[in-house]
Amino acid sequence: MGAQYYYPENYKSILSLEETEKAIADIKTFFQTYLSAQLKLRRVTAPLFIEAGTGVNDDLNGVEKPVSFIPKGMEGIRAEIPQSLAKWKRMMLGDYNIQPGYGLYTDMNAIRPDEDPDNLHSYYVDQWDWEMAITDEKRTLGFLKNVVKKIYATLVATEFLVYESFPEITPILPEDITFIQTEDLCSMYPDLSPVERESKAAEKYGAVFIIGIGADLSDGKLHDGRAPDYDDWSSPSEGKYKGLNGDIILWNSVLGRTFELSSMGIRVNPEVLLRQLSIRGAEERLNLFFHKRLVNGDFPDAIGGGIGQSRLCMFLLRKAHIGEVQASLWPEVVREGCNKIGIHLM
Repeated sequence: MGAQYYYPENYKSILSLEETEKAIADIKTFFQTYLSAQLKLRRVTAPLFIEAGTGVNDDLNGVEKPVSFIPKGMEGIRAEIPQSLAKWKRMMLGDYNIQPGYGLYTDMNAIRPDEDPDNLHSYYVDQWDWEMAITDEKRTLGFLKNVVKKIYATLVATEFLVYESFPEITPILPEDITFIQTEDLCSMYPDLSPVERESKAAEKYGAVFIIGIGADLSDGKLHDGRAPDYDDWSSPSEGKYKGLNGDIILWNSVLGRTFELSSMGIRVNPEVLLRQLSIRGAEERLNLFFHKRLVNGDFPDAIGGGIGQSRLCMFLLRKAHIGEVQASLWPEVVREGCNKIGIHLM
């Protein structure tokens, strides 16, 4: 889509830099503690880089190139910085022998040099990556919705925590999150783009979970791209619908636009993996280490996702730019735009 620069008129950060740093620490500590209790997750240590060519790295939309290097003393081996840990977490569920109903989470730090930096996007990505082992019987839309509700309850509780510390930041999240199918959005707004459809829903409800991202819609187009080898976006869910995955989308009142906080879903099993690789014409991935193990049944059924840490802080602290809550590099056009209205980039 390209960078989308937006600088709201008369913007002034509610918190000072010192208050912002303290609030970031409080938000991250509270959110991960509350979420791990809600979903029964234990914290694990994540790798900063992994071996290339194993199929473990996330290829996102298939065009982004991971940062890589050749480690000294390991000629013939190329290391990559993960773009997300979707597949690595799935392996850890099996390797740690985590039982259904329990899971893990970790701090994921990534570099995405192909990102278009703007108010919401940075070359630096920080998120909580989480994964829970489930049984085959839990591969349902009802179970997915239940997990989403727990994540959203954690978000609402964290917003109240911020309000207690900084009463000038009034809570704005609705009590409940609204669930909407991509197919229904397509029918409701056939002449709008997927982002514009999401914007309509987010502005109306405040917080929505958009279900079924990755498969072709009735108009023959994608709502958005999804890799074929982690989320299940092709299985029938209820009635005419497909997909057991989705995004948590909020309405950002500071920017007056949609705000994606999390992408998540029930993961592929061997049957779904084969189907989705066939749909995408990517059967060659079956020769990779991760995919061989998955087809071999080495991993439990799972549900998982990522939750943006800086995105969360940006939303809860009513910031206009993600650079106000994370340290990164920015093009000169971004710095100039921020300087003009007094946005302080860390």
